[in-house]
Amino acid sequence: MKAFAYYYICFFKSSFFKGLISRVVTTLMKNFLIILSFLIIRFLLNPQTMNVQIINKSKHATPSYETEGAAGMDIRANINESIILKTLERVVVKTGLFIALPVGYEAQVRPRSGLAAKKGITVLNSPGTIDADYRGEIGVILVNLSNEDFYIKDGERIAQLVIAKHARLTWEVVDVLEETKRGESGFGSTGV
Repeated sequence: MKAFAYYYICFFKSSFFKGLISRVVTTLMKNFLIILSFLIIRFLLNPQTMNVQIINKSKHATPSYETEGAAGMDIRANINESIILKTLERVVVKTGLFIALPVGYEAQVRPRSGLAAKKGITVLNSPGTIDADYRGEIGVILVNLSNEDFYIKDGERIAQLVIAKHARLTWEVVDVLEETKRGESGFGSTGV
């Protein structure tokens, strides 16, 4: 038994064992650094994506990004018959979409620039907020700011959906706010 213990101690003190451990640690460190570098590059070069649960009860495809750099996804009207939106009228247009966002995120319903510029149609409460705990159908409040009637057809792209991270706060009630150079100046105080 003493001989075994002697050879055991000699093996772990030997230069062979120390060299083996050194090579194993070096290989592990190199592999770790390669994987870490890959993850950092992937994170920096690729936009972050996340999975969001969606139920699509509409007759249309699930919203998707139209271009590689798009921030928003177009959402479509899911209606049984066309809606005539008269000048300065507003209407809630259903989409047939239901989503479940993670806490800390919101979905912003924003106007489509083409509809706004060419037809005068915009989202009234822009941006509309869909909270993480809302599970109802997404509706879009459209308003017609043009001088002509606008016909909303089934499947028409009526708004865009942008997912945004947000912070929650805790109010700190104070008697005086920290002074700034701007102070109370607002509503065009820096020029029109």
